[in-house]
Amino acid sequence: GHTAFLFDKINFLMDATVGFININQNKRVSKLTTISVVFVPLNIIAGVGGMSEFSMMTQGISWPLAYGAFMLGMGLIGWGTYVSLRYLETRKARRLLAARRASPHPIRLADLENIDDQKERITANTRQFVAGKTANNVLLTGTRGSGKSSLVKAVLNEYSGKGLRLIEVDKEDLVDLADIVDLLDGRPEKFIIFCDDLSFEAGETAYKALKSVLDGSISAPPDNVLIYATSNRRHLMPEYFSENLETHRVDDEIHPGETTEEKISLSERFGLWISFYPFSQDDYLDIANHWARQFGVADEVIAASEREALNWALSRGSRSGRVAWQFARDLAGRQKSLRKKAK
Repeated sequence: GHTAFLFDKINFLMDATVGFININQNKRVSKLTTISVVFVPLNIIAGVGGMSEFSMMTQGISWPLAYGAFMLGMGLIGWGTYVSLRYLETRKARRLLAARRASPHPIRLADLENIDDQKERITANTRQFVAGKTANNVLLTGTRGSGKSSLVKAVLNEYSGKGLRLIEVDKEDLVDLADIVDLLDGRPEKFIIFCDDLSFEAGETAYKALKSVLDGSISAPPDNVLIYATSNRRHLMPEYFSENLETHRVDDEIHPGETTEEKISLSERFGLWISFYPFSQDDYLDIANHWARQFGVADEVIAASEREALNWALSRGSRSGRVAWQFARDLAGRQKSLRKKAK
């Protein structure tokens, strides 16, 4: 009846409140809770009434001196606890940054075929960023193997000489994203935080940390940090047909349309959307031929292997740039083996 309805509404409001507290805020709350336990032990309250062991231990000592020394000691313990927690948290973020240091992929912008519009848009945005001008966070979405990740790596190689740096952060490490950004703030280099193949399943809350860093925190984001993310999902989260039925009941959700808005709000915090589309057969062959030449395959061999390249794509069920690159590697390897046998 009415009572059950009220309980359901209260439970919904409680769940919504908990959902709005992101992971980073939970970490701050846990710190404050620890410090409050250190600063305000129960025997302080009991000692005021003269009922604790503390009162017995301080008999014969003046109250101002006893409690002053006690509060000073608890203050030092609390300060030490806070400093220790902050040090451990910062050390974890520094270790995460150190673990990501590696030689960049040697791919160049000229190696990426048939995505000229996408290259132009992300290059213009990155050029503005490196030059100290305003630029947007970028979300690259679309079909698999179409060059999303390769384009980000190529942009790094293009502008690394001008101070651009890239830090790859896995989805599992997004909880430390705010700490990573704090470490980068104020440095002379320009940093791209790269989240590859990013998507979230229903029930995951790590995306809230990403939302906070993108555009949702009280503090302004640093001018030397941008986030570039790739995903096969345009809105990064699963979407269901039932969510479009705002006039109908969807499970126990009172306002299903608001759930959809919550999901879309993450992708909308990326100022620049770049979409990638499936390649045609001719595009696929162009990419395969380009990589075959890069791997040292002769032009006559490339021309004779066109049917083989198409069969390769058919067996994989895709004509993506990744499949073309894999075919070219296989073709180049077989050609080297034949040359060695001929010798």
